[in-house]
Amino acid sequence: MILQPTIRKIATSRLTLRQLGLLLGITAAALAVHGYHPYIEDAEIYLPGIKKLLNPALYPYNTGFFASHAGMTLFPNLIAASVRITHLPFDWALLLWQSACVFTLLLGCWRIGRTVFPDPLSSWGGVALVASLLTLPVAGTRLYIMDQYLNTRSLSTASVLMIVADTTERRYLRAGLWALFTAAIHPLMSVFGVSFALILIAVRWISSTPRLHKSAVAMLLPLGLFPPVSSAYHEALQSRSYFFLLRWEWYEWVGIVAPFVIFWWFRRIARKQQLTELDLMCKALIVFGLLFFILGLAITAPARFERFALLQPMRSLHLTYVLLFVFSGGLLAHFLLRRHVWRWLIVLVPLCGGMFFVQRELFPATPHLELPGTSSPNPWVMSFLWIRNNTPVNAYFALNPEHMKLETEEQHGFRALAERSMLADNVKDSGAVTMFPALAETWQEQMRAQSGWKNFQRTDFERLKQTYGVNWVVLEKPSNLGLACPYENAQLMVCRLN
Repeated sequence: MILQPTIRKIATSRLTLRQLGLLLGITAAALAVHGYHPYIEDAEIYLPGIKKLLNPALYPYNTGFFASHAGMTLFPNLIAASVRITHLPFDWALLLWQSACVFTLLLGCWRIGRTVFPDPLSSWGGVALVASLLTLPVAGTRLYIMDQYLNTRSLSTASVLMIVADTTERRYLRAGLWALFTAAIHPLMSVFGVSFALILIAVRWISSTPRLHKSAVAMLLPLGLFPPVSSAYHEALQSRSYFFLLRWEWYEWVGIVAPFVIFWWFRRIARKQQLTELDLMCKALIVFGLLFFILGLAITAPARFERFALLQPMRSLHLTYVLLFVFSGGLLAHFLLRRHVWRWLIVLVPLCGGMFFVQRELFPATPHLELPGTSSPNPWVMSFLWIRNNTPVNAYFALNPEHMKLETEEQHGFRALAERSMLADNVKDSGAVTMFPALAETWQEQMRAQSGWKNFQRTDFERLKQTYGVNWVVLEKPSNLGLACPYENAQLMVCRLN
């Protein structure tokens, strides 16, 4: 009697050929809606680590700003190995890995939906809703459900969903293997997946044992892993307001509270509809959310706990939101959409249209799909690609330390695209410092050396060359400093420091 439901769930979690085709089609549609930009944002941190493994001569200077991340994960080794084994061009490998991550995420959503809802159509409601909202921001965490580019979170988001799916199906050994994989790729995000899986197991056990007294579990953290906060490290931390819960905006707090209310409502629906697994998972999510919310408050309120900010406990909202949309889509399909195609279109087309519009507003100067082999009219991308193809591998660049925030630059990473070393910046390198405090003094020194960049004269660039060995610069027009500039476009100049 106990094994029969488990056997049924395992059998129904296998994709038929038709279901596989449908899931592949939804994956392609999701990429078309949300866009693909392989070299933006955190790709600046993760891709150089892969490229250096493939070509050790790259990045002879300032490697710490990406090598620290690379040393904490098997992600660069995995992607580099796949490039070597398949002999695929690097850009094609990135696209295939990103597509596989989106597919696996949606597969996990489908499996969870099959376990939670008796109606197979409901599982597709969850998949469709998650696919429609991939680039929705998660409250104040500065995370999307899935980024528009390949990074460690792309893999960990997919694998965490597989942990949850296997846990709901009581396949604990396989869930454990997924947990080990996630920890090897993204140690921090694995904590949330494993925590929720353990809470779900505990809630399920407690619910089946009414006389069991409920108890709280204290989590001890080795304080030696978190060094004292230096002034340089404090400066970097303060640049990341989302680390500190009390600095979130009111609407971001709504994003914290709303899921608790919705899960409470879903529990009521689940009890009326006798959806036992949905009831248990919503209960587990409430406990899960409260646990990390308390941790988030604990490291925010007292200043002496600032050193723990890098734990980012509110990233737990990422998994919470994914499951929220899986359940919402399932219930929507069950009660409203059913088998009426026009109802699905009325709900999903405006959602997808809205998400597509937002993405185009975010990247107006960049193609929506930056596919391998296609050219980009973005002046920054054009400059970075020229640098990759026309400057020495050991060239050392300086450019506006705020360049990733500038109009038309649109968060494209210099190291990732140009494959050259550069002085520290104030956008992504400051983020690396928050995770690896040993970089703080180097970052602060180089940032101060570039202070007042917009007013730099030739003597300032010569100072950078004398101090750090910088021998190339990227300048915004107009600029008349008498430097030798072998490349320029409508907006930028790439100049040599002789």
